[in-house]
Amino acid sequence: MNRKNLINTIREKRSCLCIGLDTDIDKLPSHFSKSPQSVLDFNRQIIDATQDLCVAYKINTAFYEALGSEGWEVMEKTVNYISKNHLKIADAKRGDIGNTATQYAKAFFEKLSFDAITISPYMGTDCIIPFLHYKNKWVIILGLTSNPGSAEFQKQVCGDEPLWERVLKVTAKCSDENNVMYVVGATRGDDIAKVRSVVPRHFFLVPGVGAQGGKISEVMSLGKNDDVGLLINVSRSVIFAGNEKDFASRARDAAMNFRNEMKEYI
Repeated sequence: MNRKNLINTIREKRSCLCIGLDTDIDKLPSHFSKSPQSVLDFNRQIIDATQDLCVAYKINTAFYEALGSEGWEVMEKTVNYISKNHLKIADAKRGDIGNTATQYAKAFFEKLSFDAITISPYMGTDCIIPFLHYKNKWVIILGLTSNPGSAEFQKQVCGDEPLWERVLKVTAKCSDENNVMYVVGATRGDDIAKVRSVVPRHFFLVPGVGAQGGKISEVMSLGKNDDVGLLINVSRSVIFAGNEKDFASRARDAAMNFRNEMKEYI
C-alpha cells in the first residue's frame, strides 16, 4: 500500500485505527483450545468483526514465533486473510545489517505479504536500506518509545541533541515520507509533539493507547499533520475486550469506540 492509498483509506473510513493482533494463546477465550489453529480461528473472527473500522493490522511476530513452526504458519495464514485494502504490519523489530537484513526483507516482503516492518536502528542506516528496495513497502523505525527504559538510551544527549532526534534526522535522509514511518509512544503527549516538530510529514505508528494509558485525543491533537499522519495502534483493549463466545462482538464495540473518537479529528 502506497502513501496516497493509505491517506485515502484513512479519510474514507475517518479512522486511523491499527489493530494489533498480539494474540497470546494463553489469553484466548475459554471455549478455544490452546492450539495454534485456535489462534488462527480467533484472528479470523477478530478481522471479520473489525475490518471496516480500521485501516491497518499489526502482527507482533513474537506471539507466533513462540509457537514454533505451526505459529509461523498461523502468522502467514493470518496475513493472507487480511484484505489488501489494509496496511499489514510485521511488528518484528529486526535490526541487523548486510545479507542478514536482505534475508529479513525477503522473508517479510516476499515470502510473507506484509506491507511494512518495524526496525530497530541501533546498528545504523545499514540495517534500514535493504528494506527500502521494495516498492510500496514501508520501514517503520523505532523513534521515541514511551517505555521506562527508553530514557537509558533514546533520551541521552548525542552531541547537542538527544539520541532519538539524531536517529530521526539521519534515518529520514535514507528515503522520504513515502516509505518511512516512525514508532512514537502514546503515553507522553509532549514526546509526540517533539517528534512531530522534527519530522513533520512522516507517518507515526503510535502504540500505547488503551491498556497502556495513552489518550486518542492527545495523540490526535499533538501528532496529526495535514495528511493525518498517524496510525494509532490498539491491541489488548480491542482483541481481548471480551472473554466469552461473543468476544468478536465485544472487539467490534471496542474498535468502534476508538474509531468514533478518531472521527472527530479526521
